[in-house]
Amino acid sequence: MSAPPSLRDLYIDSSSAWAFVSPAVPQPAVPPEPSSSGTSYQWSTRPSHNSIFDLSPSLDLEPSGINVTNLLKALVASAVLQYSSTAIAMPWEVGKLLLQVQWVPRDAGEPEEPETLDDNDDTLSDSSNDDSYFTDPQATPHTAPRPTDEQGYVIRRSVLEEGTRPEFIIPVGSASGVWDMMKRIGRFRGEGYMALWKGLLTSCITEILSSTVQPLVHNFLQSLFFPSMSPFHQPPLILPVASHLFTGFLLSPLDLIRTRLIVQSYTSRHRSYTGPLDALSQILRDEGGLKGIYFHPHLFIPAIIDNALRPIVSLAFPAMLAGRLGIQLSEETNPWAWGFMELGGSCLGLLISLPFETIRRRLQVQVRGTAKPLKGCVELRPAPYNGIVDAFWHILTEERSDLPIKRTRKRRASQSSLKGKERAEQVDNEDIGENQRWSRHTGIGQLYRGLGMRLGASVIVFCLAFFSVEEGDGGWAEI
Repeated sequence: MSAPPSLRDLYIDSSSAWAFVSPAVPQPAVPPEPSSSGTSYQWSTRPSHNSIFDLSPSLDLEPSGINVTNLLKALVASAVLQYSSTAIAMPWEVGKLLLQVQWVPRDAGEPEEPETLDDNDDTLSDSSNDDSYFTDPQATPHTAPRPTDEQGYVIRRSVLEEGTRPEFIIPVGSASGVWDMMKRIGRFRGEGYMALWKGLLTSCITEILSSTVQPLVHNFLQSLFFPSMSPFHQPPLILPVASHLFTGFLLSPLDLIRTRLIVQSYTSRHRSYTGPLDALSQILRDEGGLKGIYFHPHLFIPAIIDNALRPIVSLAFPAMLAGRLGIQLSEETNPWAWGFMELGGSCLGLLISLPFETIRRRLQVQVRGTAKPLKGCVELRPAPYNGIVDAFWHILTEERSDLPIKRTRKRRASQSSLKGKERAEQVDNEDIGENQRWSRHTGIGQLYRGLGMRLGASVIVFCLAFFSVEEGDGGWAEI
């Protein structure tokens, strides 16, 4: 008796379900050879899914039929797509990063003008002084000379002082948000609109390597520690967290280079690095080599904390929030409600992760070893921070959050007129009202620069996932 024919050869792919093929001529059944091991089965091997091949459906995935031309076209199309998406988001990233590293001291205000003898009426009315009779009322009041340093330059007394501010630094406190900073960069003489795409190539390379290395590390860890796990089971949280942590640590030098390329001045005369390769060579030469760029405490500890918090926030917070509310949800059973939980979890997670990201950017812009200080396009703290705790404490205690800073010019009131006295009292009342604002005396707002932009991005991701669920897809989340 012959064995029943296998149905595996009769399978038709859904993409070619309407292809009509002439019926094959039936062949005489050949009795199978007897085997001592029983019935044998043949398993067809299918290649794993690769998003690059989706860009070129004409690619033949069989090893003997790969079209090199179509493969190169697909790779180029994928690179162009990644570069374009990074270029679209780059201006907002530049504005956010410059707001994070900008140093806004609490005593930032208009410098006090030197005392001058401008009350001519009282001088002329004093009959006891003989020299006052020969005083010229129209003479310019004499001011004391400004103090200078060892090289003869005038000492800068305030970050808001226009006369001593370097030409490559954007005025401090002139932008309150990411959009304001973007407009300020475009209109500033030393930067321009092309400066909104500083570090674009480095950012694109970092995104491509991160999206490629992280799945490979995740699959390797899963095959190493959980080899018998079914693909239908949810892997433990430690696997994605560890894969993102290892990938972020591996690519941390690129993130350091990207931050410094964005913060440095766009003017060629004050530029510290000409490109990513020059930045890498200078950092390796002057700041301790590979050991310094990876394991310096000011770079290693913030990188570990930042790259570990992001996947924990994105993966663990939705389930924790649903459990706190007493709701049993999953992405498969109720994708819409799960999307709301992801949105709420991402918003709450930003309150925890964003201060550590800000501190990491502050520590990245300060140089170490024999390197020259970075000439940033925004005001940077002249004294370096000594670590995460020191940076957190000084941001809270020595900076202010009421941006933009209102610049008011105080007029010298003449004591001989009542109108001058009223103006002086009005200026004093405005200063008192401004000093009573709580944001004037705390730097907590400096730790959350770019929060509105990140919340808006989370809402956009939620809307895209919502419409994709309506179309029948499974939804997606961004880490």
